[in-house]
Amino acid sequence: MNSIEFARRVRVLSLEMVARARASHIASALSIADIVSVLYHSVLKADPKKPDEPARDRLILSKGHACVAVYSALTVKGFLAESDLQTYGQDFSNLMNHISHKVPGVEFSTGSLGHGLPFGVGKAMAAKRKKAAWKTFVILSDGELGEGSNWEAFMFAAHHGLDNLIAIIDYNKLQSLTTVDKTLRIEPLADKLRAFGWEVREVDGHDHAHLAETLATAPWTAGKPSVVIAHTIKGKGVGFMEDRVEWHYKSPNAEQLAAAVKEIEGRT
Repeated sequence: MNSIEFARRVRVLSLEMVARARASHIASALSIADIVSVLYHSVLKADPKKPDEPARDRLILSKGHACVAVYSALTVKGFLAESDLQTYGQDFSNLMNHISHKVPGVEFSTGSLGHGLPFGVGKAMAAKRKKAAWKTFVILSDGELGEGSNWEAFMFAAHHGLDNLIAIIDYNKLQSLTTVDKTLRIEPLADKLRAFGWEVREVDGHDHAHLAETLATAPWTAGKPSVVIAHTIKGKGVGFMEDRVEWHYKSPNAEQLAAAVKEIEGRT
């Protein structure tokens, strides 16, 4: 299975979970499906048979509401069985509606935005002090960059030269109710991040080859943390969901689910 096929499966499993649970945030999950697929397929050092292996790379999903994309990727990778996904969103399930560390392969429970990067900074600092070779990757949303805790973390990481830390910003330019630009403008984003001491790359967040090359070669500069600004489309892969703010909270009905899966699988 190549990374494109991996991502296709991640999208289908994510849609099925959200539809079954009548839960939300499917568009946010589809936005990062290519990013998490490339990470698990080609970049992360992660062994499903040894989820707690000390030498593993750490992936933190700061935008915890997009958890179904990571749960699906963990399933395709072999950390979970597909039958486990049936419990998503149910009472007493480990697969909660925001990502949970009770799931094998998940490092940290997130929900309140702005917490993932500070936690990732702590992980990267710990690895530095232990002289360990593993890396920490953090996926953030563009909307959560309005949280001051992220900018404190950006400063701290650069100050301490945490070049084993790679942040990935899912820049789909929408958040819960409207555009990021109308909510709290973050541009010029790349210039700000460089001013905070980070090495910056901008990529098409749905281009698997470019994503793989960029992520696999980080850090790009010794002594500097790395950040990928991944330009994405919210709801990517399902035409009627793409760039539509209402799909932040909606879940597909049976007819919409069938149409979405058909589109993703390329069936006519």
